[in-house]
Amino acid sequence: MLAHEALEMLKLGNQRFVTNTLDHPNLDDARRRMLATGQAPHTVVLTCSDSRILPDLIFDQGLGDLFVIRVAGNVAKDKVLGSIEYAVANLGSKLVVILGHESCGAVTAALEPMEQIGHIGAILEELKPAVYMARNQPGDLLENAIKNNAIITRERVRDSLPILNKAIKEDGLVVVSAYYSLQTGEVHWLD
Repeated sequence: MLAHEALEMLKLGNQRFVTNTLDHPNLDDARRRMLATGQAPHTVVLTCSDSRILPDLIFDQGLGDLFVIRVAGNVAKDKVLGSIEYAVANLGSKLVVILGHESCGAVTAALEPMEQIGHIGAILEELKPAVYMARNQPGDLLENAIKNNAIITRERVRDSLPILNKAIKEDGLVVVSAYYSLQTGEVHWLD
């Protein structure tokens, strides 16, 4: 499946989610048995660990359709980038979606000065550039920081050498960013 086809599937699936007309595709016994021997997800979704964000549901996708990576603040360091590389290089995924969301707790924490204890500090450190950018933008500080983070992460994925950058240039990989509204269920595309 080509990236633009996968993106259109996600947009249509989100429209079904928003209008409560879900198809619940690819959830039957035959699909489950077929996937027992391998997978070929059309899309990688990097999103937050927040329990209110379930990519398979908000995009109305089924078993084997999405390769989902969840980490607080949807930040992308080596292990996350390696997971994306695996899906692209070994499973054939052609689309990567970086999905931020309304009221992200990790970004909220990055907006407030606090003692960085434990491993949480590593996540907050990754969010600092998005927060700095948001402080100079008109509008809602938190929403801007969340959207900035999705865009910064998108660029980090696009620039990742050698696998992802090469896949963009040679294999039709597309990396996009988006913002999910908890209130409406709608995904707003930032590209």
